[in-house]
Amino acid sequence: MSSSTYNQPSQEQISSQGSFFKGVAQVTGTTLLSITLLTSSIVAGGLVGLAISFRNLPDVRQIKNFFPSETTYIYDIKGKLLSSVHGEANREVVPLNRISPNLKRAVLASEDGHFYQHHGINPSGVGRAIVVNMVAGGVKEGGSTITMQLVKNLFLSQKRAFTRKLAEAVLAIRLEQILEKNEILEMYLNQVYWGHNNYGVQTAARSYFNKSAEVLTLGESAMMAGLIQAPEEFSPFASMEKAKQKQKEVLGRMRDLNWITQKEYDNALNEKIKLGKIRSFQGSALPYITNTVAQEIVRDKDLGREKLLKGGMRIQTTVDAKFQKMAEETVSKWHEILLGQGLSKNQMALVSIDPRTHFIKALVGGVDSKTSEFNRATQAQRQPGSSFKPFVYYAAFATGKYGPDSTVIDAPVGYRDGNGWYYPRNYDGGFSGAMSIRTALAQSRNIPVIKLGKAVGMNKVIDTCRTLGIMSPMEPVTSLPLGAIGVTPLEMASAYATFANYGWQSPTTVIARITDSTGNVIRDNTPKPKQVLDPWASAAIIDAMQSVVTSGTGKNAAIDRPAAGKTGTTSSEKDIWFVGTVPQLTTAVWVGRDDNRQLSSGATGGVMVAPIWRDFMTEALKGVPVENFKSPSQFPRPKSN
Repeated sequence: MSSSTYNQPSQEQISSQGSFFKGVAQVTGTTLLSITLLTSSIVAGGLVGLAISFRNLPDVRQIKNFFPSETTYIYDIKGKLLSSVHGEANREVVPLNRISPNLKRAVLASEDGHFYQHHGINPSGVGRAIVVNMVAGGVKEGGSTITMQLVKNLFLSQKRAFTRKLAEAVLAIRLEQILEKNEILEMYLNQVYWGHNNYGVQTAARSYFNKSAEVLTLGESAMMAGLIQAPEEFSPFASMEKAKQKQKEVLGRMRDLNWITQKEYDNALNEKIKLGKIRSFQGSALPYITNTVAQEIVRDKDLGREKLLKGGMRIQTTVDAKFQKMAEETVSKWHEILLGQGLSKNQMALVSIDPRTHFIKALVGGVDSKTSEFNRATQAQRQPGSSFKPFVYYAAFATGKYGPDSTVIDAPVGYRDGNGWYYPRNYDGGFSGAMSIRTALAQSRNIPVIKLGKAVGMNKVIDTCRTLGIMSPMEPVTSLPLGAIGVTPLEMASAYATFANYGWQSPTTVIARITDSTGNVIRDNTPKPKQVLDPWASAAIIDAMQSVVTSGTGKNAAIDRPAAGKTGTTSSEKDIWFVGTVPQLTTAVWVGRDDNRQLSSGATGGVMVAPIWRDFMTEALKGVPVENFKSPSQFPRPKSN
């Protein structure tokens, strides 16, 4: 709760509350005044007894620990607003000194002209309401002070009843013994409902007039104050005529109280009102990014869904909106190109990560977020095919017994598996005899990688995958090195990024920093890398994967700088991949169909996906200096067991 000093409701900042209310207009009508004063004395005299009888009312002291639900805002790395996330209440809390004096005066004039004089209830107002209700035979007029309205909103039901009005009065008196007037007014202005799912003055001001509550004019303030009793009915979005009518009533009340001059009244009434737009439940500018943020928050045991919807967090993502848009446009363009090449109903995902920080720089979960927000980059478990092979070769290199130039034999072999004999085959159906691991990887031969997996142990391959963050179910079966498991493009990009950073790893994230609405840091994801893989083995697999791009199945991914990567094509051409990296950026691209059917006969990662990777990386690396990978010789080779 802010302790800021409230500017008294006059055009000049008046330090004395008493001087402000000097000259306030008196209630007219001698008959009503007489009845009101009589009734007021009865009400005031009975309140002490009522306070004793209302023993079961809520404890207003709880309000000291009250935090209203508040909208969470998500921004890109440069501070551009991407989306707001909230539950029922779209609210941004602001301190009293950041609310326009015009609005404070207008609300007080409209709702409680004697706010700074009474102690929770206004006897004349309550008395007048009782008379009106007695004559009407029911509850027709409230007579509530701002304090009474606040306790009603926070502690009581909205049912209109005489007993509830009495409870409001008792609680209001109690509340005024706990909080200062400015604290009550600040809480009220941030709590009250202004229509169109806007709670609190800040979200309402941004919605109705596209500006902060701090700079609202007198005309805008009077129009907003007129909304409180029936926001949707008097909304200028619904009827400018009715909104102007209420504005005039509020300005008239301010004029009667001598809080504004006739000139100010006239100017405000003639002020041209420029409306904003209804903002609640707007779509995200970058839905794949903001949805990924939401998933990450919900998974966090210290934050969770409730904090996301009501916690008023300010989330800075790791993504530049322009860079993300470029990635989305690349995916959209290549979707159309692949359709022309016969890959009907193709879907696509792209994830780009800075290997030095493991910050996500771009994440595209499909060809069009408007038609489908299903995020294939983070949610689709698809087989990686041969892009899984570097994990096997890394496990071999980490033993110290093998290196990129070690010899393997590409020849027929059979293994007895749980379901009988398994005879692995290469993609082309042939065999090439003795070759280096570098060549076997570059040509994506299947038999050598299976032999090596069996030699080092499939459980070590699984351990490597777990270290790299791949958590899909895996069994140490003979076919594991061929990638017959489910992985996401995000997992693949993150794993390759760890290779590109020579075994150093930070948690992969789309969130750089989280603060609360007052600027206190909740989460700081400044990278804290840990060495999780052997640096020599990591550099060795990067060195071998450079041959994939220079002379192997990934030649179509070649760009004007050193690059390492691996193609992936599953059986029946259901999933095709290219995952590759330069020292500053790692990117995984996947193409497949949502129904998991064949894309096209002969579709391969090297022919159809590598060019997408090349196109994206060429654009992404514009202006980025060319860097060479570190040589394995720069690291100590692990001792073989």
